[in-house]
Amino acid sequence: MSKSNVPVTIYHNPRCSKSRETLALLEARGLQPLVIEYLKTPPSAPELSALLKKLGMKAEQLLRKGEDIYKEKFAGKTLSEEAGIKAMAAHPVLIERPIVVRGERAVLGRPPERVNELF
Repeated sequence: MSKSNVPVTIYHNPRCSKSRETLALLEARGLQPLVIEYLKTPPSAPELSALLKKLGMKAEQLLRKGEDIYKEKFAGKTLSEEAGIKAMAAHPVLIERPIVVRGERAVLGRPPERVNELF
């Protein structure tokens, strides 16, 4: 598969402006990424673990700490890597967005222009 044919996936929340901007940047490149609305189709714990590896991040860095569910259940606690992954798998609203995957690499689209690092 040539580099230009490497499939692109975006973990997307259509209600999020950064996620919409990132998707628009991908489409402006002529790409038709696989769009996973992760609130409707949440990634499993093993999928999250693989995403974190591709991102080069720890679970703690991908957690949205401003969400009510985080404040209610996890605020003030130090979560292990496994606990952070389990929290995001159980409560996908806690996953920072958007995540764009291309091959064995991924970036967090904050700011959306970070997606350009994959090309």
